[in-house]
Amino acid sequence: MSLIDLSHDFDTSVLERVLAKGKSTGAGFSEIFIEDKRSMGASLDDGKVEQVSNGRDSGAGIRVINGDTTGFAYTADLTEAGLMAAAEAAAAAASTGDGGVHKISLHPMTRQKVNEVRILPSSISKKQKIELLSIANEVARGVNDAIVQVSAGYSDSQRRILVVNSDGVFATDEQVRTIFRVSAVANGDTGMQTGYDSLGHTIGFELFDEESVEELAARAAQQAVTKLRARPAPSGAVPVVIKCGSGGVLFHEACGHGLEADLVARGASVYAGRRGELVASPLVTLVDDGTMSREWGAIGIDDEGHASQRNVLIENGVLTDYMWDHIRSRNEGRAPSGNGRRQSYEHLPMVRMTNTFVLNGTEDPEDIIRDTPHGVYVAKLGGGSVNTATGDFVFGMTEAYLIENGEITEPLREGNLIGNGPQVLADIDRLGNDFAMGNPGTCGKDGQGVPVGDGQPTLRVKTMTIGGTAS
Repeated sequence: MSLIDLSHDFDTSVLERVLAKGKSTGAGFSEIFIEDKRSMGASLDDGKVEQVSNGRDSGAGIRVINGDTTGFAYTADLTEAGLMAAAEAAAAAASTGDGGVHKISLHPMTRQKVNEVRILPSSISKKQKIELLSIANEVARGVNDAIVQVSAGYSDSQRRILVVNSDGVFATDEQVRTIFRVSAVANGDTGMQTGYDSLGHTIGFELFDEESVEELAARAAQQAVTKLRARPAPSGAVPVVIKCGSGGVLFHEACGHGLEADLVARGASVYAGRRGELVASPLVTLVDDGTMSREWGAIGIDDEGHASQRNVLIENGVLTDYMWDHIRSRNEGRAPSGNGRRQSYEHLPMVRMTNTFVLNGTEDPEDIIRDTPHGVYVAKLGGGSVNTATGDFVFGMTEAYLIENGEITEPLREGNLIGNGPQVLADIDRLGNDFAMGNPGTCGKDGQGVPVGDGQPTLRVKTMTIGGTAS
């Protein structure tokens, strides 16, 4: 079933009446967010296709802001009557009421194109998609006899949104995402070890003309096999070299969230009130960029109808700006930064990252390793947690190695990286020239998940605490 053409299937006069209803009891701002999304997913485990699913979700969220009060209602009924009922409910929740008439004039905006989709995933048969799962399973198992279990997953989505508000915004976007994941388990004398890899972009099924499922599966399996001979990770403070691409999630969690204006406004960020200050090594320039073509967090507009942007957050170590949504930017009398995002029409928007990354340095990555007599080389980071008010964090190392005499040597069993975001930023003393984005991710905040990307070049942190088990 084809998606709704949101830019043409809704009469602007209807939308204007709905916005006016939102403001009819005295509110200063009303907004309509309409979404139509289809998705497909399939998974394979232990050689068998476990699940094939299709989803379709359409609806509208109506937000009304009156001073410091926000009213919000959502509905799956996209008729004028359904939209008017939701607007009335949101207005009642937000307003004190002035009984006035509010006229809104909508002006369509040009969508900022951040990618090209050549092959819509919906045009590809389920059989072709499931065949990719079988290929991944066969390749991963063929890497080594120690591989005892393989899981693979495919999913795609096509999302159209329309955002209109009482400021005159009328903006649409279409977002297509395709992703593939492989997990492999190896069994040996040290027990079970797991390897994982994924690939995903905001493009269509042409992803598999450009990327190799076979290579992805082989990497995941080889990672698991390598970890069978791993030794316990050391404990204590050591220099840490983080491979390009793999450490972007650290910056996303350890400092990215602290640069979101809603957390800053609540005093829940260690970076509050620090614009213009040196908060990182002068080597570090941190950017959030929703216009980054093809990357997982790329968007033409945010979920409040504002064009995506390239926002420099930290430049040469100095905190230059935060990320903004409509409410926070309006309170501060400045323009939004394209970072107002929501999981779906059932959710309110909030400040969120898109693609967040550290810019390239100038050094050869091999020189960075060669100049590290002893330390840990982190090839892949796993999940973690951070306290945005203090910057303290813990991250899992899913693939790591010892550095001895300037060389990468033995693999290490999984351990934790423990540290403080501002301190880590200050302690970056080497920055490579091999920038890469990491795996596609989903960022969770206040119960909502949105797609994000992150990345960085190879870098060295002078000292970080490793939570390992070696004595």
